[in-house]
Amino acid sequence: MGRLSEIASIGKAAVLTMEMQRGVVGDLAVIRALADVVSSEGIPKRLGALVAGARSAGVPVVHCRAAFRRDRKGSFFNIPLVNRMLEDPNYLVLGEPAADVIPELGPDPADLDTVRTHGMSPFHGTNLDMALRSLGVETVVATGVSLNVGIPGVVIEALNHGYHVVLATDCVAGYPMDYAKQVVDHGLARITTRATAEELLELWRG
Repeated sequence: MGRLSEIASIGKAAVLTMEMQRGVVGDLAVIRALADVVSSEGIPKRLGALVAGARSAGVPVVHCRAAFRRDRKGSFFNIPLVNRMLEDPNYLVLGEPAADVIPELGPDPADLDTVRTHGMSPFHGTNLDMALRSLGVETVVATGVSLNVGIPGVVIEALNHGYHVVLATDCVAGYPMDYAKQVVDHGLARITTRATAEELLELWRG
């Protein structure tokens, strides 16, 4: 808790939720294997409690979403996985239910929202960095999906921008689960401070 209390105290930290959207991990999910892991691990409820506690403590919550225009203007077709998804004309369309944050996380009117229409990291091509800096944030708490690509992207880009990173270990997921665990144990554990949702809530309640 020493390191955690140093970098993730109220006034320094913000919670980032990565692609916790209905069309990614919720009822409209396209990749059901990932959505099933998120559900079976109880992440929606646990992360919902974390963001609720963060709001109560005055810790900013930022939802980092991916979404696309229906005509796909402004988006590149340079990522094979995303290219396949975009073959579905209804995939994460801006303003449509699939692009919404899952109801377990609210969202709350006080939350911030960033949307990217291309790339794999919420820092690129959005106002995320400026929004965080305007709030005096020094540390981001990474949550959401996936440990395959998105969460490593959040972590590395946050570090590149000069932020400390706390990985909320029981609020992230990937598929298959044994691979996701290896990503944490052999990669992200070496460059982040790890904490559970309850440890963070305890800090902010303290």
